[in-house]
Amino acid sequence: MKNWNNKLTQDSWRILKYNAETITGFEKLLEVGPSISIFGSARTKSDDLYFKKTVEIAEMISKMGFGIISGAGPGIMEAANMGAKKANGKSIGLRINLPFESHTNKYVDEDYLLRFDYFFIRKLMFQKYSQGFIVMPGGYGTLDELFNALTLIQTKKSKLFPIILVGKKHYQPLYNWIKGTLLGNNLISKEDIGLVNLVEDKDEVEEILTSFFKANKIDINFD
Repeated sequence: MKNWNNKLTQDSWRILKYNAETITGFEKLLEVGPSISIFGSARTKSDDLYFKKTVEIAEMISKMGFGIISGAGPGIMEAANMGAKKANGKSIGLRINLPFESHTNKYVDEDYLLRFDYFFIRKLMFQKYSQGFIVMPGGYGTLDELFNALTLIQTKKSKLFPIILVGKKHYQPLYNWIKGTLLGNNLISKEDIGLVNLVEDKDEVEEILTSFFKANKIDINFD
């Protein structure tokens, strides 16, 4: 019984930490304004094609009037924040405290850097304060963010926003599986396929974002 009481006390204190991280995130990100989150592998090197594409896409999105949100780490995250800096846009980083990823990339604005101990709170921040997701090639973490967003939008627990997969060689097999296996076995509806856009180039990303926000009358500078 004593051990159980100790566990209950620990869990109660943990709830306070959850609340503190959530409130801090809400207060800080509310200041940022309309933003797009960019996801992808922390392992991507600076000479990789998709690192370079991420920089270009982030720069383009920043010039459209959006802030750029990344996970604040290396790889694709660094490329996203680099692109925001090149355009003199807001460069936001939501860093998760991990033993093997302990540094923040140098392109994150210090005023817009948030640190999290809990993945689920960090995911809440991405979902709540993003007007779109750009998903570059990545692994488990990237797919976790992707399917979390798709699930919340599908179940109408989240607002609708564009989700764009960039990298046909990387994502075409996954897209084919979603369309062939999930839809083919009636595990999702036809409308759910439309939640995902598969593209390769910056111009396609710009077209999708521009069309979506104009159609939904969201006040963004598209000049």
